[in-house]
Amino acid sequence: MKNFKPYYAVIFTSMRTEGDNGYGKMAQQMEGLAKKQSGYLGIESAKDEVGITVSYWESLAAIADWKANTDHLFAQQKGIKDWYTSYKVRICLVEREYDFIK
Repeated sequence: MKNFKPYYAVIFTSMRTEGDNGYGKMAQQMEGLAKKQSGYLGIESAKDEVGITVSYWESLAAIADWKANTDHLFAQQKGIKDWYTSYKVRICLVEREYDFIK
């Protein structure tokens, strides 16, 4: 692990309402907007019965800035109103990582 610098993961798990109702378009817009945020490192997502999106950030300050972004705040409120029956957010410090690629 050469030059590994700890970073943060925001884990967003959710249960969706029926239908798209504009969710897909907004999700794409938010991903594009997040990529422009200072401190953004990446994103991974999987959706089935439970949606799981993990975004990666350099610092807690970068996460706070993203959460406070006006467009993101609008999407959060729309999510509560129209897209989610429930969700949970977890913020974790990643101190170590390793992978396997074939």
